[in-house]
Amino acid sequence: MIAYLRGQLIEKHPNQVIVDVHGVGYDVTIPVSAYSSLPDAGAEVRLHIHTHVREDALALFGFLSAGDKSLFEKLITVGGIGPKLAITALSGLAAADLAAAIRSGSIEQLVRIPGVGKKTAERMVLELKDKLDVGGLPARADAPHAKPAYNAVEEDVISALMNFGAGRGAAEAAVNHARSAAEPNDFDALFRRALKLVR
Repeated sequence: MIAYLRGQLIEKHPNQVIVDVHGVGYDVTIPVSAYSSLPDAGAEVRLHIHTHVREDALALFGFLSAGDKSLFEKLITVGGIGPKLAITALSGLAAADLAAAIRSGSIEQLVRIPGVGKKTAERMVLELKDKLDVGGLPARADAPHAKPAYNAVEEDVISALMNFGAGRGAAEAAVNHARSAAEPNDFDALFRRALKLVR
């Protein structure tokens, strides 16, 4: 099993990277929240890896911290949550915020994550509430809010929303509504806000 990768970052997209390790390119799915913390293409990158094996596929999921990986692996133990939904959850909320929502039983916050209904949120709280060690998770400050202008970050957000199944028009509409309350260059804050608004 692959548990860790260190190599050259060949390509990066809001929810996917390709890492060259001694001439082998690994295609890794990442939470959108990790995108803005990645180095530029060509630089060295280190990722904690969860290898997901099914009969018809082998998929790699990468995280910048062991805490994020640990939370992902706890999420996929919950009935009804597969790797794709777990990545969506970690894309919609910072790991520390997601863990806090589960520990506090904040169903209303959890159901704002696309694909998480009330029953799934209740299972997350029931099954994980006492299993999360927030001390091992990174603390992330809430992003400040200011009025931004259109820029390349918004295009990345639109692309990320489309990767999660939104149409171009819906993704643009969500970004238009979200940008009035997010930093112009803060990919994480803009994406999370837009993800809640996309229809």
